[in-house]
Amino acid sequence: MKFMKLGSKPDTFQADGKCIRYVISDLATDVTIIISEVKFHLHKFPLMSKSNRLQKLVLKASEENSDEIDMVDFPGRPKAFEICAKFCYGMTVTLNAYNVVAARCAAEYLEMTEDVDRGNLIFKIEVFINSSILRSWKDSIIVLQTTKSLLPWSENLKIVGRCIDSIASKTSVDPANVTWSYTYNRKLSAPEIIVKGGMKYQEKIESVPKDWWVEDICELEIFLYKRVMTAVKSKGRMDGAIIGEALKTYAVRWLPDSVDALISDVHSWRNKLLVETIVCLLPSDKGVSCSCSFLLKLLKVAILVGVDDSAREDLMNRISLKLDEASVKDLLIPARSPQTTIYDVGMVHSIVNQCMINEKCSQDLDLGKNDVGCTDFVLGHGSLLSVGKVIDGYLEEIARDPNLSLASFIDLARSIPEFARPVHDGLYKAIDMYLKEHLSLTKAERKELCSLMDVKKLTMDASMHAAQNDRLPLRVVVQVLFFEQVRASAGVQSLNNNPRDASRSATNTEEEWEKTAAEDCNSIKKQMNQTKIKEGEFPKHGKFLKKDSRNSKSGMQLLPSRSRRIFDKLWVVGKGHGENKSSETSGSSQSPTSMVPGDTKSAASSAKHRRHSIS
Repeated sequence: MKFMKLGSKPDTFQADGKCIRYVISDLATDVTIIISEVKFHLHKFPLMSKSNRLQKLVLKASEENSDEIDMVDFPGRPKAFEICAKFCYGMTVTLNAYNVVAARCAAEYLEMTEDVDRGNLIFKIEVFINSSILRSWKDSIIVLQTTKSLLPWSENLKIVGRCIDSIASKTSVDPANVTWSYTYNRKLSAPEIIVKGGMKYQEKIESVPKDWWVEDICELEIFLYKRVMTAVKSKGRMDGAIIGEALKTYAVRWLPDSVDALISDVHSWRNKLLVETIVCLLPSDKGVSCSCSFLLKLLKVAILVGVDDSAREDLMNRISLKLDEASVKDLLIPARSPQTTIYDVGMVHSIVNQCMINEKCSQDLDLGKNDVGCTDFVLGHGSLLSVGKVIDGYLEEIARDPNLSLASFIDLARSIPEFARPVHDGLYKAIDMYLKEHLSLTKAERKELCSLMDVKKLTMDASMHAAQNDRLPLRVVVQVLFFEQVRASAGVQSLNNNPRDASRSATNTEEEWEKTAAEDCNSIKKQMNQTKIKEGEFPKHGKFLKKDSRNSKSGMQLLPSRSRRIFDKLWVVGKGHGENKSSETSGSSQSPTSMVPGDTKSAASSAKHRRHSIS
């Protein structure tokens, strides 16, 4: 810390209790100065030789036959006046970052200018501030903190503005040129690895991080912090990511951890002002430089402390631009009265809708520039895949809420476009959880809920689980089983038709399967309500049988017991009612077992004797 000593005479100021100050001298004191109930018994001559104001006040007191002067509005209180008085006596006094502002304001009040005496106190303090204080990083921050209690004097003397400009200028300095001390307690990034002579070793030279200044200015109160950050941003040389890190650090420093402390009457106003200030200071890139997690946490606090609608909407818009980075935990925003749900689903739905609008605008822009189709749009904007994944996880979490309406669940699920949800495993888990927690759903409601899911987009594990899920409607389970059989059949058919190409790349195999499966699945969907199967063809002991023993190792899977029970129950319903159907219809309707290669002929011949249909 910088300091400056003034005067050379020994300090002879003495105290008599808490309210009396006097100077030890052979001469009797002839004037009493009162500053905030503290009386200073001094001599007129040394005071009047340095202060123009005291000259006027002493003259006025003499005219009134009084030796007391009461300064009720003196800036800096008794300590600041004592510094000025000691300077008038030529006594040794030390100025530093903690008392220089008070001394400067007091000297201004006393009019200790060059007109009264050359080399007066105002001049000396200004030299100290400009040559030492403002050149020091930490002293500038300390001085700025002390200006708050001395307003408006410190503002009128431009001490506040000069300190802010000094701090903002230093934050823009190239980190390689930072030679002063600073506070940095956050986790540093791992040092880079240097390769030299074929050997790797960690860099030992410590470099100054770009956000070296963030923690020191966190000690400023909110009004001064806002002015400093505004000055830093106005320089135009600070990266938005560092601005975001600075705001995050300040929020962590001053926002309380507990909800009770956030909304308490004592601190609610301050917390509301803090959040609104941070939102106001967010980078102009709409929050792209701030992490989505930080923005969502800030939104939760903003709701709790009751910030205005504009600040809340600004946060929601920024979050929508980075929704692909969100986690399910961050999206769990507690609902406020009068909402009856646990979480504010409507707010998340609004964020998702805004995200889709942003992506649509981006898509239109890209289409205008490059004439790119939807496929390239998805490939170029893979963030939507992450959005779909996190929303499916969010749906699974909120599905546990017994007060969540079916309409809210369905609306949020449908807000994600199909191309952003290539796999429906996450959606299936959410639907299953909703069915588990809402047992009172009607048959029509369960059907509407399950219509969100496309069984063709379930993985093998999810399909096997769905096939045994008692909570799903029977029709959905049948769809799952049929498609799984089509998928298995398509894989076997591909191997039988191309035995020499079995070793080809997995990519080509998947492309062939997808083409075949898509064609077969479209046919099966049309046949589901008129499917017929010969009673004798139903798989025995849970296995799909083949006449050709050479194909017994084709990899066909066992149907789970749940699936067998469904088929038993379903197909027996149509027993004895299929004889009057036309041969064309029965020929196009095949059971899962009749789709297995090698069984087509036997199935056709046996079907002449007896058929059973599903109505």
